[in-house]
Amino acid sequence: MYSDEHKVYLYKIKANRILVRFTQIIIMVLFLIIWQILADKNIINSFISSSPKEVFKTIIRLHKSNNLYHHIFITVYETLISFLSSTMIGIIVAAILWWNKFLSKVFDPYLTILNSLPKVALGPIIIIWAGAGMKSIIIMALLISTIITIQTVYQAFTEVNINKLKLMKSFSATKRQTFFKLILPSSYSSIISSLKINISMSLVGVIMGEFLVSKSGLGYLIMYGSQVFNLNLVVTGIFILAIVASFMYYGILFIERKFKKNKR
Repeated sequence: MYSDEHKVYLYKIKANRILVRFTQIIIMVLFLIIWQILADKNIINSFISSSPKEVFKTIIRLHKSNNLYHHIFITVYETLISFLSSTMIGIIVAAILWWNKFLSKVFDPYLTILNSLPKVALGPIIIIWAGAGMKSIIIMALLISTIITIQTVYQAFTEVNINKLKLMKSFSATKRQTFFKLILPSSYSSIISSLKINISMSLVGVIMGEFLVSKSGLGYLIMYGSQVFNLNLVVTGIFILAIVASFMYYGILFIERKFKKNKR
């Protein structure tokens, strides 16, 4: 049984969560209304900026032509492959760097330099190496998301409470025991939080790759629209992309909440 004070506390948390969601929805609705009004009043050029009505009509046309879901599926599929691969690679490499301090010191500047490189500039090379297809897109996404994941996870590994490390040493724990019993469990929250960054970076990498080589996907849809000066298609592609990104974000948020709930 909960005490009255605890019930009040839980109610405030729930009320605050509802208020946040309501405010987010209101902001989005107001944005769409203002956007449509500005387009109707010719305050903004609807040819360049489109309008919610035109976006909706374009979505309906894509739905009727059976192109909408194919493009969404391709982009989501490529993003999930890139996301899962970069997450696994990032955690494994971060673990190796934590395990071997010499390697971490050697590769630290290289990781920083690679992370700062414009990945689009590597696009032509990737296409030559991997061919103009899905493989190039996934490699592009991996280049963008993996290095950030490595740096984020490795930082989480190195920031584990020093007193806990000393306690493990006092019990003569091996490095393997220290990693699996302390370092990894202590970093779960940071790893899950890093997934939010990773999923967005994977999506960015996929869209950049689709700009270069794809013949399907939301990135291709946006690029094709710009080439034929169909800006309604461009804005629609961006709008759908934002919805896809939102679903992915809330998917990671759901995993994070489940983890925190089970941890309690």
